[in-house]
Amino acid sequence: MPLYDYKCHEHGVFQELATMAQGSEPCACPTCGTLSARIIRIPPEVLAMAPNQRNAMERNEEARDVPKIMTPAEHRAQEQERLERARHRHRGFGCNHSHDSHDKAQQKGVLQQQVVLLPDGSKVFPSQRPWMISH
Repeated sequence: MPLYDYKCHEHGVFQELATMAQGSEPCACPTCGTLSARIIRIPPEVLAMAPNQRNAMERNEEARDVPKIMTPAEHRAQEQERLERARHRHRGFGCNHSHDSHDKAQQKGVLQQQVVLLPDGSKVFPSQRPWMISH
């Protein structure tokens, strides 16, 4: 049997076991015996959520079992967009170059890494990004 929450006007919230058939019916308060209505508690995260995010989640929940129907033209456009995104994916962490200039710079060898040997025999890999340790 499920555990339901009820609220007495005098004594506050209490919980009682009830069958699913009895879940919507009021329950007697264990302290004073007054019939109390069932309440449904909502997590505070849901109450504090932005309205547009809450609406989007509700729409997704309603449509989760509905199949997505797409025309061949929509499918081609979606596939083309996916290929464009894959082509423009950056190869380095923190890169903020435009996609075309990034590809051209790599072709010219501007971003090639150089090796510097130190007197103690260790190697140092200086780069254009001094904050990057190495790969």
